[in-house]
Amino acid sequence: MPTSLAPAMTTTLPHDSATRSTPDQRAVPRVPVLRAIATGGPAHVIPQATAKAAAASVFPELERSQTMLRVFDNAEIEHRRFARPVEWYMTPRSFAEKNGIYVCEVLDLAERLVTEALAGAGLKPADIDAVIFVSSTGISTPSLDTYLMQRMGIRSSAARLPLWGLGCVGGAAGLSRAADLVRAGYEHVLLVAVEFCSLTFVLGDDDKSNVIGTAIFADGGAAVVLGADSGPGDGGLARVVRSRSGLLDDSAALTGWDITEDGFKLRLSAQIPALLAESLRPLVDESLAEEGWTLDSLDAIALHPGGAKVILGYEALLNLPSPMFEPTRTVLRDHGNMSSPTVLFVLEEVLRSGPRGRCLMSATGPGFSAEHLLLELP
Repeated sequence: MPTSLAPAMTTTLPHDSATRSTPDQRAVPRVPVLRAIATGGPAHVIPQATAKAAAASVFPELERSQTMLRVFDNAEIEHRRFARPVEWYMTPRSFAEKNGIYVCEVLDLAERLVTEALAGAGLKPADIDAVIFVSSTGISTPSLDTYLMQRMGIRSSAARLPLWGLGCVGGAAGLSRAADLVRAGYEHVLLVAVEFCSLTFVLGDDDKSNVIGTAIFADGGAAVVLGADSGPGDGGLARVVRSRSGLLDDSAALTGWDITEDGFKLRLSAQIPALLAESLRPLVDESLAEEGWTLDSLDAIALHPGGAKVILGYEALLNLPSPMFEPTRTVLRDHGNMSSPTVLFVLEEVLRSGPRGRCLMSATGPGFSAEHLLLELP
């Protein structure tokens, strides 16, 4: 079932575009705050043991060797949510069929989550004046935000920013861009990140990347409402203090989609952990230093759980107390890797159970890219 978080009190600001701040009014910086967050997924909950058995039946080579099947046991995932029952994936499906289901499922889940997030923020669809829509597991032109806006009654004059191709970094990057829009004068910004990774599964492809993807990826989404800090005591759920993007040189081939007749084929290089170990720490330190923060000053972290090995790499890289990684491990265990919305699930877990204070939010994805946000949790 979807979950949501919202502050005890919400200040609703005027939503008409004419009420946006003028340049003179913006002499005092607008601080973006999270008003509400809702997360959830489709109805079909697949235990990891069931997914492993299904993979063994459709990948005979794996069943004979057993070596690659261990990735299901080592993933530290108990169950995931899929768009369809596991039996559906054991019949060949065309790209057109999978993409058609993607469009319908994304819109249905997005509408449910946006409805919940708006209720948590005390807003109506007509109050939203900017929409960021993140998704990379299917294609649609026009982009899916146009359908969602018309379904829900979001004003046709709302600014639109559809983001495609960001993969696992998309939730963090989307939150950064949403915060930028608040700073630019938009009053109520809606971020939606929804992915149906299971619909990219290619039956019969026993390439190592496809097997790993089958073992860790899942379906889910998140909706976040942001606005501006209205004064003392109004920190919302979290204040977005600063964000920083990073793009590593000569790394575009490490992960992404290869387009085939069967649809999206996952490209996932074994070099990624080594690249993160070599390059990520300087990016984190630079992001923190811009605000005068250090790793030792952090009270919480919200990291995208790319996989169990990625979390271990983060622990070694950041050298922070192990309990700070528990929200990340919890989301991986209960949901798997849902690509872009996953880090927003982790943020929700931090907000629900974690300490208040300074929080680092971090995700990486195709590019090879990284996004770091500095948050204050009131």
